[in-house]
Amino acid sequence: MNQDMMDALQALAADRGISVDALFGALADALEHAYKRMPEAYEYAWVTINPDTMEFQVFAQELDEEGEPVGEEFEVTPDNFGRIAAQTARQVMTQRIREAERDLKYEEYAGREGDIVTGMIQQTDARYTLLDLGRVEALLPQAEQVPYERPDGTTRIKAYIVEVRKTAKGPQIVVSRTHPGLVKRLFELEVPEIADGIVEIKACAREPGHRTKIAVWSNDANVDPVGACVGARGARVRQVVNELRGEKIDIVPFHEDLQEFVTRALSPAKVTEVRPDETTGDCDVIVPDFQLSLAIGKEGQNARLASRLTGWGINIKSESQLAEEEAYGESVEWADGRWVQDPETGENFWQPADGSTPISEADYMAMQEAEAEAASAEGSDDAAEGSDDAAEGSDDSAEGGEGAAEAVSDDEYAEDEASDDPAEGSDDPAEGSDDPAEGSDDPAEGSDDPAEGSDDEE
Repeated sequence: MNQDMMDALQALAADRGISVDALFGALADALEHAYKRMPEAYEYAWVTINPDTMEFQVFAQELDEEGEPVGEEFEVTPDNFGRIAAQTARQVMTQRIREAERDLKYEEYAGREGDIVTGMIQQTDARYTLLDLGRVEALLPQAEQVPYERPDGTTRIKAYIVEVRKTAKGPQIVVSRTHPGLVKRLFELEVPEIADGIVEIKACAREPGHRTKIAVWSNDANVDPVGACVGARGARVRQVVNELRGEKIDIVPFHEDLQEFVTRALSPAKVTEVRPDETTGDCDVIVPDFQLSLAIGKEGQNARLASRLTGWGINIKSESQLAEEEAYGESVEWADGRWVQDPETGENFWQPADGSTPISEADYMAMQEAEAEAASAEGSDDAAEGSDDAAEGSDDSAEGGEGAAEAVSDDEYAEDEASDDPAEGSDDPAEGSDDPAEGSDDPAEGSDDPAEGSDDEE
């Protein structure tokens, strides 16, 4: 080989995007296979190429009974390879170049899982869509496509790299248009604050083709995370919406307090109260009656997205429903537990309603007897207290009888006094009777006056 071969290798490396060293390795491998196709060739042989002079040499070693090389190296470079050996060298050279290209493409995209790429739709059928990314093709399965999204054949779209597989035919890149990471990457492209790390997207919940909710947080108190994502007159978020073919996007501020975060996640609905349950991981959200349909959303969409965004189960209730449940819970007597049977031993256990440890039948009966004895003891104490109360009541009734007797004697005394007053009144008429007697004397006296008058006439 001469300088022309060196120039040809360099041109091939520039054309295929492969390094010259990789081509030298492929050429050495091709020459080695060509030598082994020659008659009387050594089994353990290898080829070395001088990159300066482009001269190659073939060296070999003897093998022992176990197949291990022994002895010193010696040169076995042939004068010519012949037609069959040259054809083998050409085939091996072509194969090694293709393998080098596949490895290069795989290495280019192997570390880009979770990244975003732009490709042109090349082929579409019922199973998948092929995107032309330039040197490679990406596979967009039907399950990763947005429902009812049918772009034209020459449309350029952005997709999210989900997986990069290494196959015999080269790297297979699987992309998605429904992954929530696509929304995050699109905002990173449109919002410099997110790319710089000033604003973070804490959580993202998406129903592809319909609505997306994202929770944003600012590491700088002077930067409004929601305003940074929306942009002037909504310019930034509008670009993301256009790329997602009109999908609606809700941007809510993230908060470390769970109750406040759930309240914000359910916007635009107004929330009255949030009651989280740490044991079940659910939240009971109370909203006004007129806000119930808005909080739930169309077909439960708003509630589902808020649940995915916060990572908590959300049960939405209106104020009237809560009042009815509380009233029902107060009016109904609930069971203390139930009997369950162990499927292995067949023994009965009492399972309390509060979910505590089950109690064996013997322990439960002993507990019931103890409670019955305690209840009977309390009943006897209550009966004793009742008898004391009855005794106290009899004393009170005795005292009441004495008071009644005293009241009766007083009445009798009053009647006696009233009977004495008429006797005294009878004396007054007697005295009055004396006055007429006295008055009767006056007419007698008056009768003497006419007699005197008659004497005067004589």
